[in-house]
Amino acid sequence: METTSGLKGHTAMLRVYFTDAIQYWEHKRVLYNLILAIIVLVYFVAGLPVSKLSLSLETALWIFILAVLANVAYCAAYIADVFAQMSAFRDRWRDHRAILFVVGLIFAGVLTRFWAIGIFEAGNR
Repeated sequence: METTSGLKGHTAMLRVYFTDAIQYWEHKRVLYNLILAIIVLVYFVAGLPVSKLSLSLETALWIFILAVLANVAYCAAYIADVFAQMSAFRDRWRDHRAILFVVGLIFAGVLTRFWAIGIFEAGNR
């Protein structure tokens, strides 16, 4: 049976893992959102003047929803990060977790590209 101090020790370690994850991932969220916004803007500008026909309140609401969902998806990195930090591979993981950021950013960028094409080509129809 675990003692109170043992439970406090586990809680303290979880706090360390979560704090480390927040410190690592939150400042990268700005870059993540900036790159996704640039992708949307590039496809909007590339589709001008036809892409202007897609502008509406509904389009703005869809883009808002997709931006929120992209940030919810970004939070999946926390699960992987904390799980890996709790393993025996913590130090190795912390040295290489940028790979997860890059792969996630590429994946999000590809999805963003497809959505941007779909939204701004809707003005062609």
